[in-house]
Amino acid sequence: MVPVALSMAVVVQLVVLYAPEVPGPPSPIPHSDKVVHAFVFALPVLVAGLGRRVWWPVVALLVAVHAPVSEVIQHVVLPRRSGDPWDVVADLVGVGLSSIGVLLVVRRLRRRRT
Repeated sequence: MVPVALSMAVVVQLVVLYAPEVPGPPSPIPHSDKVVHAFVFALPVLVAGLGRRVWWPVVALLVAVHAPVSEVIQHVVLPRRSGDPWDVVADLVGVGLSSIGVLLVVRRLRRRRT
């Protein structure tokens, strides 16, 4: 079940990042896209980590590496998109916060068992 959920999270991330245009109307809230970036980068890490997979740190690392790569691809390949260094920051914040969340949950579960 975790691999299926992880695959779905990655597909959501790829659609959000690589759609030819930003979907929907512009948000009236400045920089609200940063929340979306943080969420789509946090989601795969959360799914892998909370699914109790020992390889979740590898997922976190791969997703973190994908952050700057995705912005370069958006800037170079997608004519109606642009790369934004602040999006990379938001992406990495999502990875970091989700990693901390996973560690806290795993730690709590281990305490409960002992």
